[in-house]
Amino acid sequence: MANHERDSKQDEQPPRSEPVLAAISDLGRSFYRELLDCLDDGVYFVDRDRRLLSWNKAAEELTGFASSEVVGRCCPDNILCHADVNGRILCTDGCPLEQVMATGKSHQLDLFLHHKDGHRVPVRVKVAPILDAQGHAVGAVEVLNDLTARIEQAERIKELERMAMVDELTRLPNRRHFDDQLGRRLAEWQRHGRPFGVLMMDVDRFKQVNDECGHLLADAILKLVARTLHANCRSFDIVARWGGEEFAAIISNVDAQQLVLVAEKFRAMVAASGLRLPGHALAITISVGAADAQADDTAQTLLKRADQALYEAKRQGRNRVCVG
Repeated sequence: MANHERDSKQDEQPPRSEPVLAAISDLGRSFYRELLDCLDDGVYFVDRDRRLLSWNKAAEELTGFASSEVVGRCCPDNILCHADVNGRILCTDGCPLEQVMATGKSHQLDLFLHHKDGHRVPVRVKVAPILDAQGHAVGAVEVLNDLTARIEQAERIKELERMAMVDELTRLPNRRHFDDQLGRRLAEWQRHGRPFGVLMMDVDRFKQVNDECGHLLADAILKLVARTLHANCRSFDIVARWGGEEFAAIISNVDAQQLVLVAEKFRAMVAASGLRLPGHALAITISVGAADAQADDTAQTLLKRADQALYEAKRQGRNRVCVG
């Protein structure tokens, strides 16, 4: 067969897309309805009057409203009562559907819709105009993407980040957070001359109590000391659990003399607390080493001086403050 004859027969064959297009045409609205019901996002259409024309299954699941309850009703009836982050109801003031039909441009925003059960659901809304052959807006389509899982995941991540900086037993900042803040305070001191000091604190005879009375009582002592120290520090100071029975503090805006006064306050308040046990009270004391930041200090040298001062307080008989 000549090449031109073969080419002619190939030209006569209908395009491969025609059967699909024909099937879509035959199925009509039922096809599109089934197609929309397969989507994970909620989808609905409105006409120029914002009358709801279509409502897929995902929209039903997301909002709690069945298609039969909303189709034929108008958006201004406040079915979903879209609200922005400030609580402004958009159905009557700033409706995104009206905006896209007026401008002919698609729009996206995050807001909260009203669930049938009464609670608010965070959603990402994508709105687009439906244009006729002349380019005039005859309606609009809105796609609702549920943000609940995304927000919960972000909150879980924040909680995990927070937990990584918090001691599980005492709920004080942990050593990782303390080290991070110490680096920042040193940078401020070297750049702006903002004075501060460090306290290293150790619960006296803690190992003896732990060995004789057990871990539960030892944990109760650590919690009591943590609460006492936290209750007696200023909001811009940091008290952290350093590890074991040791605590550390960063005291801002103090000179050496003022730092010792804070240390003495911590020591005295712990000594005045005690732990009530059946039949008697258990006295608890701490030893404290104090060191104020010097111009040439690093985190290592500052902590070393405070730790040496703590060791000296232990050597001198405990329940006292020494300066490094």
